[in-house]
Amino acid sequence: MLYALIDIGSSTIRMAIYNINYGRIEMLMKKKHTVGLAAYVKDGVMQQKGIDKTCEILNEFNDFLAGFHIVNVAAFTTAAIRNVKNSQDVIEQLKKRTKIAIRIITGEEEAEFDFAGVIRSVDMPAGIMIDVGGGSTEIIHYENEKIIKKSSIPVGALSLYTKYVEDFLPSYVEIEDMQKEVEQLLAANSNFGNFSKPYMCGIGGTIKSTRLLYNELFNCAADNMKMDTSRFINIIKKYTCADNLDEAAAIILLRTAPDRLKTIIPGLVIVDKVCQFFKAAKLKYIDTGMREGFIYKQIIDKK
Repeated sequence: MLYALIDIGSSTIRMAIYNINYGRIEMLMKKKHTVGLAAYVKDGVMQQKGIDKTCEILNEFNDFLAGFHIVNVAAFTTAAIRNVKNSQDVIEQLKKRTKIAIRIITGEEEAEFDFAGVIRSVDMPAGIMIDVGGGSTEIIHYENEKIIKKSSIPVGALSLYTKYVEDFLPSYVEIEDMQKEVEQLLAANSNFGNFSKPYMCGIGGTIKSTRLLYNELFNCAADNMKMDTSRFINIIKKYTCADNLDEAAAIILLRTAPDRLKTIIPGLVIVDKVCQFFKAAKLKYIDTGMREGFIYKQIIDKK
């Protein structure tokens, strides 16, 4: 059976089409618009231009779905709308203008869906899982395929960029400011104790782009999924201040992170600080995530 899943995030608005049969998921295709909804938030309020842009994209999706007679549609949003003061008004406008009912997923639910999507792919019985989004970062400690502790930290790659970075790439001072904020948020989080070099895996676009950039910079195989976390700070320094960027480094960044040129370094600052916080020597990218977890928890398990 065909299902459409629409994900309204802080950086992108995506629609993926799945064929779901007998508990198995096959993604057939996906469409993505890089919008950067976080940039449309002023004083904690989503501006009308951001709502209008979202409606435009959702109605484009509607036209596609109608053409293929796809009627099973689920739509959700995370920190993009969850964290704004006028979230209910935004949701009501979107429903009225697009006929799509959109569910606001809480930070805890987001972590649970992340975990449901990832746990079938991890190769260690215990560890830490992270997902750096545009407006929030989900962190999960799991053991024996069960969540032990989870937390949603209100900082993401796009929100850090919007708050601190004035140019295309961040300055040294801006990097330090971003690092301090992430450190403070992690230190204030009482959900996690001390860990000693745990297995650590990551999902989502920020870590996917980090892996591609990492493999190019350090001449790793294209299918390499594991990264040495001690090298993250070297990547951050290489792409600090555009004036010092050499042509070879620019080509690699353009090739590996074309959709995240502004947010990849702020996102990597978060990844780096989370890995340091948990004393993780390695980070493994897992090519699955929240959308698949949503399908398992909200569609397959409820049949």
